[in-house]
Parts: sequence; structure tokens; C-alpha cells
Amino acid sequence: MSLYISAVSALSRVLGVVAMVLTGAAAVVVCHMVFIRYFLNGSTIWQTEFVTYALVAATFLGSPYVLLHKGHVNVDLLQLRAAPPVRRAMQTVAGLFGIAFCALLAWSGWTYFHEAWAYNWTTDSVWRIPLWIPLLPLPLGIGLLVLQYIAEIMKIYGDAS
Repeated sequence: MSLYISAVSALSRVLGVVAMVLTGAAAVVVCHMVFIRYFLNGSTIWQTEFVTYALVAATFLGSPYVLLHKGHVNVDLLQLRAAPPVRRAMQTVAGLFGIAFCALLAWSGWTYFHEAWAYNWTTDSVWRIPLWIPLLPLPLGIGLLVLQYIAEIMKIYGDAS
């Protein structure tokens, strides 16, 4: 059990670093785009699309890291007032709902990614990158979020014993 929790937590930390790098890269590209447009009076082709895809990827890939550090929005007023067994039950039910929603989202994201891969879809912009590249973070990040939810539920009952 602790091996699973450690492995998933390590993967979540790695994806957290990847999300941080993507966010930093998006900030640098925005600065580049501003410089090109306003100081050199040039046009930009790939920058807006890169920033959009990088920030969306950072959101999906960073979500397991945020869950690992209990950073997701959580209304815990009732949990804080409940007795420990009731609190564990409430956290478990919330985790199971999270797993169900994220598993469905990861599955539909995987289907969309696979279609883009199989049919060689590209973006409609001038840059025309293969669409599977910006679609991959959805099933990858949300799939790991499911694994992180499972680890969080395991932690609840590991602490109880």
C-alpha cells in the first residue's frame, strides 16, 4: 500500500514540475509575443496557440499535484465538525465521486486523443500542429488524478489503523 502511495505521489510531483515549467514557458512566450508585436511591429504565428495549449496542459497535468497537497477547492465545514469515523466516510464518498467524475473525463479525453492520433487531425491554425499533442495532457493528467484520488483514500484508512 505504501509503495503505491509513494509511486503515485512521486508521479504527481513530477507532473507538478512539468506544469510549473509549462506555465513559465507560457509566460516567456507571452513576453516574446509582446516584444515582436509592439516593438518590432511584426506578426506572431504560433505564440497564442502555444500559450493556450501550455496553460491548459499545465492545468490538467498539475491537478494530481494539487490534490496531493490538498489544494483543490474543498468545503469542509461539516467534515471538521464530524467525528473521525464520519469524517473518514465523508472523505471516502467525496473521493469516490471524484474518481467517478475523473475516470469518465479521462476516458472521454483518451477517446478524443485516440481519434486525433488515428485520423492525423491537426489544428486549424497556420501552425497546424498534430492535435493529439495538445490533447494528450487531458487523459494523462486526469488519469493520474484518478490514481492520486485512490492514494488519498488509502491514506485516510492508513491513518485510521
